[in-house]
Amino acid sequence: MIETRDLTKKYGELFAIRSIDLQLEEGDLFGFIGPNGAGKTTTMRIIATLLQPTWGEAYVCGNSIYRNPKEIRRLVGYMPDFFGVYDDMTVLEYLEFFAAAYRIKGPERRKRCDEMLEIVDLDFKRDAFANTLSRGQTQRLGLARVLIHNPQVLLLDEPLSGLDPRARIEMRNLLRRLGQMGKTIIVSSHILPELADICNKIGIIDRGVMQHSAAVADVMRQVRQYTILHVAVKDDLAAAARVLEEHPAVDRVETNAKVIKVTLKPEADDYSELPTLLVERGHKITLFREEELSLEAAFMALTKGMGAKT
Repeated sequence: MIETRDLTKKYGELFAIRSIDLQLEEGDLFGFIGPNGAGKTTTMRIIATLLQPTWGEAYVCGNSIYRNPKEIRRLVGYMPDFFGVYDDMTVLEYLEFFAAAYRIKGPERRKRCDEMLEIVDLDFKRDAFANTLSRGQTQRLGLARVLIHNPQVLLLDEPLSGLDPRARIEMRNLLRRLGQMGKTIIVSSHILPELADICNKIGIIDRGVMQHSAAVADVMRQVRQYTILHVAVKDDLAAAARVLEEHPAVDRVETNAKVIKVTLKPEADDYSELPTLLVERGHKITLFREEELSLEAAFMALTKGMGAKT
């Protein structure tokens, strides 16, 4: 769906991005994480054919940014960090203006605008002037605008920037819905928690270099050295802990008043025998789950020392 190879942009001797390799499939929601000035916007603008790379290649749905830029623009919806709205247009007029620019005509134009307003939950503002919207509503209007021609790929540059907590939650929920609709989405942010719970893939970029790019599950496996289980039983917790300690896959066991914390050995990747063992010894299990590692914790581990260079 989206592929970049050795994508590089230089300004004189300064590398804005250097050798960016990226591969995304249909339905991927890719969180592009990095500090301001790291190269996120440059990469997205090149993919959107708004900026020429110094060298390297990028493809969108098999179309080269060099050979088929017009086709890519039909397939892509690009939403910049900051965009203007027209003071003398209502929300509906604003969308109809851009629908006309995409040559959506007649009844189909109004139908499409109505659908977009419903998707972004702005139907109640259809007759309000665009410049009277709140920051969160303006961001949702911008998203409706880039969806108006039904693009397969969305490039969203800092769509959560400057939003209050409620608007941020609403925007994240909207991005989830778009992912469920099969859109391939790149969404950038310099704040990881904004994207941690909605992306299936992440890329971490710093000083124009992609430091890590992988599925979220792969990032978790890379960072986690040990699998930790939380176990609780209805009866004798200490006796259950002793049973678990006997298993060769278990490295150590800790107990508190209610839960047994089981740390497996690094090479242990299968703990399916443990609940069976407890049941065979007469214990009734009330809790058995693997401790989750947050994406934010993984990010901190992966980027340790990244910003220390001068």
